[in-house]
Amino acid sequence: MRTVRVGLIGLGTVGSGVVEILARHAEDFRRRAGVDVELARFADRSVERFADLGLSADKCSADWHDVIADDSIDIVIELIGGTGVAREVVLAALNSGKSVVTANKALLASHGEEVMQAAEANGVDVLFEASVGGGIPIIAPLKHSLTSNEIHTVMGIVNGTTNYMLTRMASDGLDYVTALAEAQAKGFAEADPTADVDGFDAAAKIAILCSIAFNSRVVMAQVPAEGIRGIAPEDIAYAAEMNYTIKLLAIGRRTPEGIDVRVHPTMIPNAHPLASVNGVYNAIYVVGDAVGETMFFGEGAGSLPAASAVVGDLIEEARRIQTGCAPLVGCTCTETLPVRDIAQLQTEYYVRLAVADQPGVLAAVATVFGAHGVSIGSVIQKRAEGGVAQIVYVTHLACEADVRSALAEIESLDVVTSIAAVIRVEDL
Repeated sequence: MRTVRVGLIGLGTVGSGVVEILARHAEDFRRRAGVDVELARFADRSVERFADLGLSADKCSADWHDVIADDSIDIVIELIGGTGVAREVVLAALNSGKSVVTANKALLASHGEEVMQAAEANGVDVLFEASVGGGIPIIAPLKHSLTSNEIHTVMGIVNGTTNYMLTRMASDGLDYVTALAEAQAKGFAEADPTADVDGFDAAAKIAILCSIAFNSRVVMAQVPAEGIRGIAPEDIAYAAEMNYTIKLLAIGRRTPEGIDVRVHPTMIPNAHPLASVNGVYNAIYVVGDAVGETMFFGEGAGSLPAASAVVGDLIEEARRIQTGCAPLVGCTCTETLPVRDIAQLQTEYYVRLAVADQPGVLAAVATVFGAHGVSIGSVIQKRAEGGVAQIVYVTHLACEADVRSALAEIESLDVVTSIAAVIRVEDL
């Protein structure tokens, strides 16, 4: 049995999990999977981590170039993150004839085409199961098990931080600021939570999923993203009254006009399986023409769940190397589908207004909606303090562009204090 030598670059949360799993199960991998994998070289800017993980000093370096330059290394695991140094690492590894395993969603969502072309040119692989959904298997199923389908929809809850916050806001009535502080205290949110709470993390992940599911390149810059900063406890309470739950959804659909892709807070029916996905858990819902509806559920982040996916990719690639197989599934983007402008979206809308508590307000707002072709499905009116009332409208199916133009006019009405919230409603 040939030993497959691995270089690990980045020993943070996920990297330390990879070291732990391989230390625990190396013998199991030899026996069950028929592969002998050795973590032979390590690189990290924080040299203190080497001793903390019990690594031999002669295998470690603060310079990632030392790992790439080692001709005995077969596979490089990149766990730095970001699109700067990580891009250099991945391209250098591929161009030196080494396969790459990565969890880097930002890199794949922004420079995926460049990375895939480099892998193909050098006859090696790029595997990235951990880039979406942490420990949830989703990339491999889309590339392998579901290839007999035309995928119509791929959507889900792909950010554990925001899902935890929305869960706490729904279960205990916390406001956004309190929920964020709690998530940070528990280690679920970063000190700078921007990527999570503004939807950028989810945008990168849905770009990757759409590229694979629809066989057409989608990059992160093409994904409209809205976060959860504007969600208030009253929005969650109103949603509950209507038997809906608010989740930050990453949505991808194949449509006659192209790929509908977006990230935003979404009201979904309580009866849908995604509505019951709570806490830091993730779930990805896939609809194919043959398989029908499927859902992949599990922990979307954390050291060991993400490391589980990384090591799974590592074992798969080690098998290929040991048996002398050529790379099997590279870039799947064989079509060129347009990405649809979100202005073309047709869905229902929840709109919460703060208005003057006086007669004629309902009629004034309804008139503007009607003038823009937006039909109202239901209205909830509740009096608030200080002469300001809350009115909640839920529209029938409407065009995004029409709703936005109507809201621009409504905001200018003297009787409207503010447009407090606008949330898309998906009946799924």
